[in-house]
Amino acid sequence: MKTLVQAATKRYVAKTVDSPIGRLTLVATDEGLAAVLFENDRPGRVPVESGAKDPTHPILLDAEHELEEYFAGRRTAFDVALDVSGTPFQRKVWSALLTIPFGETRSYGQIARQIGSPTAARAVGAANGKNPVAIVAPCHRVVGASGELTGFAGGLAAKGRLLSLEGARRSATD
Repeated sequence: MKTLVQAATKRYVAKTVDSPIGRLTLVATDEGLAAVLFENDRPGRVPVESGAKDPTHPILLDAEHELEEYFAGRRTAFDVALDVSGTPFQRKVWSALLTIPFGETRSYGQIARQIGSPTAARAVGAANGKNPVAIVAPCHRVVGASGELTGFAGGLAAKGRLLSLEGARRSATD
């Protein structure tokens, strides 16, 4: 299973790429991908600096290539190294996201139970909303208890499109 590396004070580089759900800004350090930001992302949602543009940085090229494969239906899991910053609770939630299989969904309550905090569904939702590496750590696969689409930094239309791309059934039950 992929693990998340804690980012400290680091040099960030960025690259903007087109995708079927809009322009994405990829942010990386030399250790891994630090953020995937949406073009209409809420400022400050992910506390990383976008850094200098570096379209040839190897981590950014890896992330771009893997995202292209994902959107083309040729990739179901990501291998790009990750280097994210967050609280211990957020990192627990984001690690749990990495365990949700392609084409499946989980509810906030299911994730809360998975990480050993069964009454923390709302806190899971808040951590999910601050996931810095959306799509790669698939926060779009987390839905409401009845399967309804709920918040997503890229917008609910983008969340629905990602789930459709994966052929996901939205039938999470708590």
